[in-house]
Order: sequence, then C-alpha cells, then structure tokens
Amino acid sequence: MLCVSAVAKDFTVKSPNGRLKATITVGDAITYQVTYNGQQLIAPSQISMTVENGETWGVGSKLKGATTAKRNATIKAQNYKRAVVKDCCNELTLAFGGFSLVFRAYDEGLAYRFVSGSMKSLKIVAEQADMNYPKDLETLVPYVREKGDVKKQLHNSFENNYTLACLSELRDGQLIFLPYIVKAEKGVKVVVAESDVENYPGMFVKKGNKENSLDAVFAPCPKTVRQGGHNELEQFVAEAEDYIAEAKPNQKFPWRIISVSAEDKDILDNDMVFRLASPSRLADASWVKPGKVAWDWWNDWGLYKVPFKAGINTATYKHYIDFAAKHGIEYVILDEGWAVNKKADLFQVVPEIDLKSIVDYGKVKGVGIILWAGYKAFDRDMERVCQTYSAMGVKGYKVDFINRNDAQVMNFLYKAAETCARYKQVLDFHGICPPTGLTRTWPNVINFEGVNGQEQNKWSTMKKYDQVQYDVTVPFARNFAGPMDYTQGAMLNGTRSTYRPSNSEPMSQGTRCHQLAEYVVFLSPLNMLCDSPTHYDEEPECTDFIAKIPTVWDETVALKSEVEEYVAVARRVGDKWYVGALTNWTSRDLTLDLSPLKVAGKVPVVFKDGANAEKFAQDYEKTTITVPADGKVTVHLAPGGGVAMEII
Repeated sequence: MLCVSAVAKDFTVKSPNGRLKATITVGDAITYQVTYNGQQLIAPSQISMTVENGETWGVGSKLKGATTAKRNATIKAQNYKRAVVKDCCNELTLAFGGFSLVFRAYDEGLAYRFVSGSMKSLKIVAEQADMNYPKDLETLVPYVREKGDVKKQLHNSFENNYTLACLSELRDGQLIFLPYIVKAEKGVKVVVAESDVENYPGMFVKKGNKENSLDAVFAPCPKTVRQGGHNELEQFVAEAEDYIAEAKPNQKFPWRIISVSAEDKDILDNDMVFRLASPSRLADASWVKPGKVAWDWWNDWGLYKVPFKAGINTATYKHYIDFAAKHGIEYVILDEGWAVNKKADLFQVVPEIDLKSIVDYGKVKGVGIILWAGYKAFDRDMERVCQTYSAMGVKGYKVDFINRNDAQVMNFLYKAAETCARYKQVLDFHGICPPTGLTRTWPNVINFEGVNGQEQNKWSTMKKYDQVQYDVTVPFARNFAGPMDYTQGAMLNGTRSTYRPSNSEPMSQGTRCHQLAEYVVFLSPLNMLCDSPTHYDEEPECTDFIAKIPTVWDETVALKSEVEEYVAVARRVGDKWYVGALTNWTSRDLTLDLSPLKVAGKVPVVFKDGANAEKFAQDYEKTTITVPADGKVTVHLAPGGGVAMEII
C-alpha cells in the first residue's frame, strides 16, 4: 500500500516496446499525459467522473494503492480481420475510495477506464474526459450533420464527410463523433476511439474551452421518448434525466482509447477497439454466418430483362434469390418497404409480399433472408419478432434509424444482440454510432453502419459528397472502430466529369476497380452487393470476383498507405491472399511491397484500371503478373482508381 500524501504523485506506465509512455499525476485532481519516443502527444489532461451524491471521482480523491501487471495473451477472433489478436500490454491500476482507474499501455496506444467499487447502483452525472494537445495540430473530424443546440445534435445518423482543420479552426459547439484523427508532428497519427460501451452513452467531443483541446460530451439518459422521424420509426428524447447513466454495482466503464501510429499504415493494423471489448458471451458461435448480401434498395429494385414488373413483390425477391444462389451469395435482404409504411409494425406485411414463400424459396436455394426493421418497430416487439420470424426461417435483421447513442440506446444494442442470439439470428445495425467492440462481445452482430457510405450517391453531388476522397480517409478513421456496412459493388461508375446522382440508376464515384478493391480494403463481414442483378449478369468477370471474395480473414497485412491519399491492404484466408489498393483523384503509380506475404514467384489474377479509365470509369483490365523475388509490384491507378488481386 502507498502512503497517502497531499503532495501530487506521478505514476508511469510504458508500452512493451518502451516507445509509448503515459504519466498519471494524482493530486487534488487526476491528470494524464502521453508521449511517444519522447514526443508529447497528449498534454496534461484532467479526467474525472461525477456521481449522484455530489462526489467527483478524481477530484480530491484519496489514493489507496497502486498495482502493476503485464498482459501477454491471445484472443481467438471471429468475423474479424485476423483469426488471432495479440493482447500484450503493461497495466497500472490506481485504487481510490469507491473507484479505481485502470491504464493499459500497448505498443499501439494507451487506454484507460474508470471502474466502480460501489456495491450498489449509482447514477453517473457527468464524465470529464478532456484531451489537451501540445500544439495547434491538424485534425480529421466527422461532425454530426445536425445543427443547433446540443440536444438537437445528439439525435443524428453518425454519417458525414471528414473535415481537415487545425484544432483552433474547429467549429465552436459542433459535436464530433468518434473515431477522429489528430496529425501530430514527425508523421505520428493519433486516433481517438472507445470500446466496451455498455450501460453507458457513447462519447462525442467538441472544441474545448482550453486552447488546443477537445472535451467529451455525453447524452443524458432519456426520461421519456416520443415516436416520429422517418416513417414514424425513430424515437426522439422528449425529456431527459439529469444524469448520463445508472451504473450497476461494480460497473466497468468504457475504455478511452488514444491510439498512436508512427506510420499511417499502422492504423489499418490496429486492434485496440476489438481487444478491449468484453469477451464473447456466446458459448457457441459456430452458427453465426458472415457473408455477402444481394441487396435491393440501392439499385431501387432495378431489375430489367425479366418477365415481370420489378419492385417490392414476391417475384422480384425470388429473382434476387436466384441470382444469389447462382453466385454462392449467402443472403438476400428485404429492405424497407416489405412491411406496411408508417405503422412501425413488423407483422403488417404489404400484400405484394408473400414472406413465407420467399423465405421457403431461399431455403431451397440455400440463401438466407434478412429483414430490414425500423428501430421503433423492432424495439416494441423484439421478442415476438425474433420468435415468429426465426420459426419461419429468417436469418436476421438490419435495424435502422436508431440515430442516438445515449445509455438507453446502447443498452438496446446489447438487448437486441442477446435476444437475436437466443433465436440464432444475426444483426446489422444502421443509423447508429460506429461500433465499440460489440461485434466481439456478441459475434452475431456482424456489421454496423455509422459510415457515410455509398448510399449517398443516390442523391449527393460530388461537391456535397466526394466519395473517392472519403474512401482513402475512412479506412484510417471509421474502420478503425470496427466493421462497416459501406455497401460497395457498383457496376455503373463515374469519373469527376461523368458522375451524377440518381435514385433509380445510381453510380459510384471512381473506377470499377476502385469498387472491386473496396471488398479487400474495407472490413465488412456482412458485405453488400449493392447493384442490380441485371447489371451483375452483364459483368460476369467482376461479379465472379466479388461474389467469391471472403468477408472475414485469417490474417491482415497493412501495406504502404497515406491518410487522404491512398490505401493498400493485403488479407489472407487459408493459402489465398487478396490485395486491394485505392487512390484519391490523383493518378499514381503505386509500388506494393508484397514480400511480407511470401508470394514471390506466384502469379496473381489482377483487376486493374483500364487504359481509358480516366475517361470511362468502367474500363478495366483483368490480367496476370508474376511477383518478382523482391516482392515489389508496381501498378498504375487512374484518378479515383484502384487495383484488386487474388493470389493463390
């Protein structure tokens, strides 16, 4: 035990390789700071948690003891970018009266969390999670789209472009959702995220009161909610409590993550969010089946060259099932429209749909059916929905328009995961914050939205949504948090001059190979084929490639990449490697060092931008190359281009 003194006392915890060091100062307040190779990344920043009795953990708190530990373990991962995750760190636990603080220093970053020592429930009034930076550094931040006061901003879809701005230039009062990136000096990048957010709100940040700082913001716990919003499927907070969460006895609060990368590519290889999540609560998760989905909504049920009127009807969905079965695609989704509009009732099916017939047809063809469900509709009848539709043979749900991350909603995610697991059904959450480790805790949650995905091309001009620029930013930011349902696979592709938004004939920005490469670059265990089966039938080479590509991986190797410029990743399943690379609107010759893959002498199948892809974005070439002894392969990427390889 340590002697308690009024004099401030410093504690340090270092990463296993010694490059990262956190210094925690305990005095009248508790602060921490972070350095990497001697470079200060986080200046002294105060942390605290205020509970209902007026006590503030971290202000005037008496230190009772400090312990250290080393972790050197492995985690068997499911539905992830690698089969095994290393969990190696040095840990410092500071014990106080009524609570403790745990710090973990990994080679990839620092994480800390509060842990309640109370044997009873406690209302948490506020949490202080300041992050002060040493200079006016550049940041890449995703603002919430909503404007106005904080209450209005808290209800949002967690979708936006990334804004590059110095800390001093950030908008006053505008909320930012996680993860975000700070560009420190000497090329070091800091990614701020969170993990294990259960029975607690997710974290926003906003420009701080101090110079070069960002302060945490948390939604209060809802007291009453009202139904409304999109087709009466959302739930808005009508009245809020004066606290942010009601903690359970001995509750462990979310991990605050400060990831550190010396090279941009290292961000792509980071496992902090996954490893810090609670372990799987499924005793047997062998039934959870990731895969790809033939999707209806993006292409506006856009079938033609068929002998029936395409739309939300039984014939259309049976055609999607036939397409999926032909190409070995695991699922078909029935997106919004199969249930009667504005009723928030998943048992009122539109007359054009014979749901049982569709599900039964899928069973015969070996294709599972996933149902789209609005938040209110699913929440009100969750048990009955799961029981009824699992008995019918439905494999899971895409739950949409949640649009909050307060404690009530975060608890809903866990409840939905547990309920669906009992009926062996999977979940894809939309209109929700980026994941915070739930996909490890409940592996039947196999995807999340919280991404400004390709659906934006149905209505957004390039000025409003530069998809190509977003695509070389989001792997380092949003995908850092976990899997994302981006919905790629467009067969109509546009250059800067030919792209146009369209609801019924949507196209992507960038080249065809840009779309193919996204199936490798983006982590997405439940991966959509967004375009029409008719278009895919007209493009058999590309369709065959994306239909067969895996969605979960045994190994991931990040290749040379630069945030906002280009990104390259290699992923392996068994003995087969896939390589994907994307560029922004800058054409470049990119040299990929494949030597870590040990594939010298092999002959990959390569999809690369065609000679005329700069003018006609759909132009591509399927070819082969031989990997030389040094493993270095140079490929040309057109503006908005990409390359995808399969190496056997």
